[in-house]
Amino acid sequence: MDIVVLVKVVPNIERVRFDMEKGTVDRSSAESEINPFDLNALEAALQIKEKFGGKITALSMGPQSAEGVYRDVFARGAERAVLLSDRRFAGADTLATSCTLSEAIRKLEHFDLVLCGEKTTDGDTGQVGNEVAEFLGIPSLYYVSMLGIDNGNIYATVELDGEKLVYKVDTPALLSVTKDANVPRLPTLREKLEARKKSVEIWDAEKLGGNTERFGAKGSPTRVAKTVVPKEEGRKGSIYRDVKEGIDALLSVLEA
Repeated sequence: MDIVVLVKVVPNIERVRFDMEKGTVDRSSAESEINPFDLNALEAALQIKEKFGGKITALSMGPQSAEGVYRDVFARGAERAVLLSDRRFAGADTLATSCTLSEAIRKLEHFDLVLCGEKTTDGDTGQVGNEVAEFLGIPSLYYVSMLGIDNGNIYATVELDGEKLVYKVDTPALLSVTKDANVPRLPTLREKLEARKKSVEIWDAEKLGGNTERFGAKGSPTRVAKTVVPKEEGRKGSIYRDVKEGIDALLSVLEA
């Protein structure tokens, strides 16, 4: 089974700073790492490969400066890594990002399954997976908390609104897994050393072909009007001896 895993390199969200004027993340303000949710997708791909065989291709979009961090996917079981890097991809919102990723997937020789994390720590939209599936014209399942393999079939457990639904997955399809789907294993020292010997393929806009007007900022209808970081405040409490006065105060808070 050939599996494509969507991977994003993100800044350490606990240390990163935000550019309030531009409404963007200052990625140079913190060290980069693989999006933690994508590690669950990589682990899920590895478990499926161990049962069915096949290969894993990791696919990402970002600057070439992230190539070193991105090479970690080899240590985690990927045989191939493709990084989409071109100034024409810059400034992409979720729509343009999904369009670009889907064009790259079409350029691959073959795929049975696309896996991705539930969301990214820098954007937190959870939109890209479904949009990629829509561009590719394949079914998708989100919030997959468990993947089971039985008699050559894949079964996905989806948790949504307090309910659990189990689906039999017919390929090709896209699955977005949550952090509850598994515990990503840590690469061994030998696997890390072997990963250094492998190369990440760099694809530009020409490699993808198609309408470049749909890539990057040009293909992004979303605009950030304003960015606000709320101030952290401690809990506040009030005591009312009069019941009516307390109810009126509570209602005013709820209506605000």
